[in-house]
Amino acid sequence: MSGREPADPAVPLIPDAAALRAHVVVRRRDFAVDIALDVAPGDTVAVMGRSGAGKSTLLGALAGLVPLDGGEIVLDGRVLDRAPRVRTAPMHRGIVLLGQDARLFPHLSARENVAFGPRAAGVPASVARSSADEWLVRVGLPGAGDRRHAQLSGGEQQRVAVARALAAEPRVVLLDEPLVALDAVTAAEVRAMLRECLAGVTTIAVTHDAVDAAALADRLVIVERGRVTQEGPVREVLAAPATAVAAAIAGLERVEGVARRGGWESAGMRLESSDAASLTLAAEEGTPLAAVFRAADMRLGEGCPATVRRLEPTPTGVRVVTDRGTAEVSPSEATAIRVGDVVLVRVEADRVRFVAAS
Repeated sequence: MSGREPADPAVPLIPDAAALRAHVVVRRRDFAVDIALDVAPGDTVAVMGRSGAGKSTLLGALAGLVPLDGGEIVLDGRVLDRAPRVRTAPMHRGIVLLGQDARLFPHLSARENVAFGPRAAGVPASVARSSADEWLVRVGLPGAGDRRHAQLSGGEQQRVAVARALAAEPRVVLLDEPLVALDAVTAAEVRAMLRECLAGVTTIAVTHDAVDAAALADRLVIVERGRVTQEGPVREVLAAPATAVAAAIAGLERVEGVARRGGWESAGMRLESSDAASLTLAAEEGTPLAAVFRAADMRLGEGCPATVRRLEPTPTGVRVVTDRGTAEVSPSEATAIRVGDVVLVRVEADRVRFVAAS
């Protein structure tokens, strides 16, 4: 604790927000992670990408658990890491990492888990425990201070882990998919709690769920094979994905082609758009374009021929994956479709957007 008077439970006890600037270079067996991040004080940046893209390596380096092969990490003007000569131990960084596993101390109560960080920093036990009870209220667990690890559900354990992390007054919080092991209902509840408790805390959140990014973050960074391929405000990135990976994250189809006659064409397939920005892009004849649309907006039965590559059952129907994009159909419609079939597909102009392609 910093010696402040106890605050109202509605106001998180957090230190002044920190600015983080990092260039993380870590050589891996098959590729090098080379990622630059600049996070303004109090902002939350979401990092997304396929498994193995280097996201957890990035967080490990920021937390001091993975040594840099190049670059530097600077927190509010203080150099934490600069390869190869400067390296600050994890416990002296002011950065806390919260992962998928709550990793609570099983022999301690919820209260003592939360009080652990302040007590380790020299705060008197009574003050640390009082603060811990305040944090348990903030994360939605009033009166749970005496309960131990085995008496808490998975969602409750994550709430205690968040309280323990923030009670240590970190300058930066790193989230490594803390909701992935929770059921959908519990994840939604913990997500809302995180949004409230992390307001004003400089945060980097690695996630595979676009809902997490939209709910928690100001900016989104897409990482592929250790490199940043797109970044910007969350909704802008999700609405106009620059790569197939970004499109998959956003739940969109992205098919590359070129501008032809005011529309988009690729190997005999033609799409048009009623979107004003898309029409401007399509006016440049021959310009590489990507057509972006939702799978639910592609229809079968008329339009351009496409070959069925696979069928994927979903909770509400079947996804028909073709070489021209993916359509969603009802289970009854899917009974007549086989892999290798040639089907006709179309997407209405008001459902298509064009984005620049390289």
